[in-house]
Amino acid sequence: MSEADGQAIEQGMPGVALMEAAGAAVANAVARRWARQRVTVLCGPGNNGGDGFVAARHLRGAGWMVRVGLLGAREMLTGDAAHHAALWDGPIEPLSPALLEDAGLVVDALFGAGLSRPIQGEAQAVLRALARRDIPVCAVDIPSGVDGASGEVLGVAAPAALTVTFFRKKPGHLLEPGRSLCGALLVEDIGIPASVLDAVSPAVFENTPRQWLHAYPWPQVQGHKYQRGHAIVVGGRLMTGAARLAATACARTGAGLVTVAAPLMAFQIYATALTSVMVHPIRESGSLEDILADARINAVVVGPGAGISDMTRKHALQALGGDRAVVLDADAISVFGSDAQALFDAIRGPCVLTPHEGEFNRIFHVEGSKLQRALDAARQSGAVVVYKGHDTVIAAPDGRAFINTNAPPILATGGTGDVLGGMVAGLLAQGMDAFLAAAAAVWMHGQAARQFGPGLIAEDLPGQIPRVLRRLQREARIL
Repeated sequence: MSEADGQAIEQGMPGVALMEAAGAAVANAVARRWARQRVTVLCGPGNNGGDGFVAARHLRGAGWMVRVGLLGAREMLTGDAAHHAALWDGPIEPLSPALLEDAGLVVDALFGAGLSRPIQGEAQAVLRALARRDIPVCAVDIPSGVDGASGEVLGVAAPAALTVTFFRKKPGHLLEPGRSLCGALLVEDIGIPASVLDAVSPAVFENTPRQWLHAYPWPQVQGHKYQRGHAIVVGGRLMTGAARLAATACARTGAGLVTVAAPLMAFQIYATALTSVMVHPIRESGSLEDILADARINAVVVGPGAGISDMTRKHALQALGGDRAVVLDADAISVFGSDAQALFDAIRGPCVLTPHEGEFNRIFHVEGSKLQRALDAARQSGAVVVYKGHDTVIAAPDGRAFINTNAPPILATGGTGDVLGGMVAGLLAQGMDAFLAAAAAVWMHGQAARQFGPGLIAEDLPGQIPRVLRRLQREARIL
């Protein structure tokens, strides 16, 4: 964002004008959401504080009773912030918890998304007091104390009811806990030309259909089932429901053919339960070689209901042995906990790993924010990594990443991850790029859950996929 500001200024947009537009946007957002009342504006010593002075001036001009507190001395302000502080002709009080005593609303303009060290001193005391009180907060750019790059809290942060940011969202708006602390998020245009993105060249985006819909593998008029791919889901011996969920989701997502490779002892269970999905017995040795010998098989899912065993490890390595696309989930990830390098060395073609937090930590030993850990894991493994959670991160080995935001809490139930793995495989079987396929599947998975609503169980998700696809078809005509 700092680079975007600089590019805008180079293209003729003065910094004082950008700050004026930002502060005015905050004041307008406050006025639209709340009735006029006593408002305290907490200003920091940098540009975020400058935005606060502008907001205070506009709110007072609109008839609000405004009280301004400043961290540090007014004389220490520099640049654009000093300019706008000089335009505020009301009192400026030293920052302290006393500023909150008669406030009906607080505008938090202490620190923006660029904060890089934990908040201390008087600012910490004020934010702690604010977090304890039942006062609605409008945060300027991001709640003070939240790292805009990671979403992590640097010492302390007070939750906001509304956050007003500028030009584009930052990772900290989408990654937890920052995402939950932001409240409602409003992105305002303050005059930065969209062309600056060409110079900034971001590699991290929010996961929306606009990022991958152009590559979605819609069925073609002259196409047939073999052109839409043949996916294999390797079934478990005891937990048969997981592979069935994955296979059904794979078929619903568009794979032309889907087969469950079933252990002999569970073959009848799979064969009886599945209709449009084929079932192929795994030989007594447990080897998949005869099944994978069919050159038409171009995607394999290993892990759902597999169990942590030598056989699961063997199946994962056999699946990775060719040039077909592979999805490894659950036990097929955890089974490499003591020898992750063996897994990484085996990944040569398109591969998507879909770990939740525990599975991720078993094979990856990386540090930093969730975004940074996902990116490091993708580079280390050579696979696309879907680091699951409320703020799922989809990361590619080349440094690209999408942060997903549409997953509702109801997805936290058994079997939903199996459905996601099957959806990824369904898109891979149809030839979609692994990174885009993973991103599309994650978004569709979240949308399917939102459509169904409360009471969701995993087996409800595949039936929602056609409705999601109809929506995407409508959007594809627009995009």
